[in-house]
Amino acid sequence: MTTTATQPAPPPAAGPPAAAAAPAARGRGRVALRRFAAGRNAVTSAAVLLLLFLLAFVGPYFTHWSHTDIDYSALREAPSADHWWGTNRIGQDVYAQVLHGLQKSLLIGLLTALTATVLASVVGACAGYFGGWTDRIMTFFIDLLLVFPAFLIIAIVSPRLRDSGWIVFVALLAVFGWMITARVVRSMTRSLREREFVRAAQLMGVHPLRIIVRHILPNVSSFLIVDATIAVGGAVMSETGLSYFGFGVQPPDVSLGTLIADGSDAALTYPWMFFFAAGLLVVFVLAVNFLGDGLRDALDPTSGHPRTRRRPRRNGHQPGPRRPPT
Repeated sequence: MTTTATQPAPPPAAGPPAAAAAPAARGRGRVALRRFAAGRNAVTSAAVLLLLFLLAFVGPYFTHWSHTDIDYSALREAPSADHWWGTNRIGQDVYAQVLHGLQKSLLIGLLTALTATVLASVVGACAGYFGGWTDRIMTFFIDLLLVFPAFLIIAIVSPRLRDSGWIVFVALLAVFGWMITARVVRSMTRSLREREFVRAAQLMGVHPLRIIVRHILPNVSSFLIVDATIAVGGAVMSETGLSYFGFGVQPPDVSLGTLIADGSDAALTYPWMFFFAAGLLVVFVLAVNFLGDGLRDALDPTSGHPRTRRRPRRNGHQPGPRRPPT
């Protein structure tokens, strides 16, 4: 009598969740990219910002003048073949000065927005997820910073730290620029922590910090991307305002704010000393705002204006004119 040993059936292969989620994420990325490409203002703004970055970081290599060079034979000279955008009151090349100031303003705006966004996402997500005393303490700290006069504090502290460089100025702008974003992230996190995928991760014993990093922050990333983009323009405007009054970037360094302040008293008599820096500032801020609107519409289509839907016609019948009441 022979016996046949039955081989146990192999367990069904379960595909990893990451492999299944990757195509879905790529599909959402393609849809968002198509929505962004369909917006003419957003694409134009992205191209303008790219040109401004190229102008700021590549443009200085096309001239032999540095922003610190002085031409004593050309004081307040109008734009010419030697000085493309003219010179200022002490003979410095305006083209070199404006591009160096644009570099500094862009770096300050980018670093301030990045630092403030990271700080807001961490504090807001932790406050919204943990709740309880953690939420109360962090919310109290956020509300306390919101009532502080940020402009006045930066104006008092910044001159005392002028020897520390412009990085300290970036830190001051970031410290007072993250609270509103943190409140929004906190509200979104309180809603997300009640979702099924977060509840499932909690029941599986996943560490809370891992849940925040892997499940909470990716679901608020679209808001953070849009907010960080617009925050760049706000940080550049804050830097320009503070530097205009002498509380931001300090000489001999320059930024768009210091250049606008230096050329404001000669805007009518020597307009090239003022309008090149002011014009680039206006173009940059407008482009950032249009880009932020385009990213918001691409990543969150429901945030736009409600669209009116056309009522379907029945059997292709065209409605005739309504009779006037008798």
